[in-house]
Amino acid sequence: MNTRLIISLLCAGALAFACGPRSRSDAPTTLASALPLHASTVKPTAAPTVPRKKANAKPDARLATKLNVTVAHSDVRLALDVKNVGGRHAELTFPSGQAYDFVVVDSAGREVWRWSGGRMFTSGVQNKQLGVGDMLQVSESWDAAKPGHYTAIATLKSSNFPVEERVDFIMQ
Repeated sequence: MNTRLIISLLCAGALAFACGPRSRSDAPTTLASALPLHASTVKPTAAPTVPRKKANAKPDARLATKLNVTVAHSDVRLALDVKNVGGRHAELTFPSGQAYDFVVVDSAGREVWRWSGGRMFTSGVQNKQLGVGDMLQVSESWDAAKPGHYTAIATLKSSNFPVEERVDFIMQ
């Protein structure tokens, strides 16, 4: 037999196995049987079974968020606080290098400022871990404010824990 062909196929199979999808459940996974099922061996069930939560199931991760807006003269400071208030750690997944954004709209709903405007971000996925009780704080300043009624919008760009907070404020 051609040993180069066999080695190439083994390497390709090992690479496919290593790069394949992974299960993220807490329950152990089992491999399905390679034997085909015949229609005569499959027994119909009366009703679909619904998995029940175990009595000792771990609590979910939950985030509490707050947007703080501080106005001073012609400067507005925007701060987003994200705290893990759940019973287990939270892994925040960001599809790009941009983890958050701040936007300010006027009373008519027109965008007057966006923190990310004109900025470039990496395209790599990034993850941040928040343990139980841990807090993530991000803040930026907007210094071109004119008198008027505004709404600040803070967005956490996480794909699995998306957050948006709004706060109305007045510039004198």
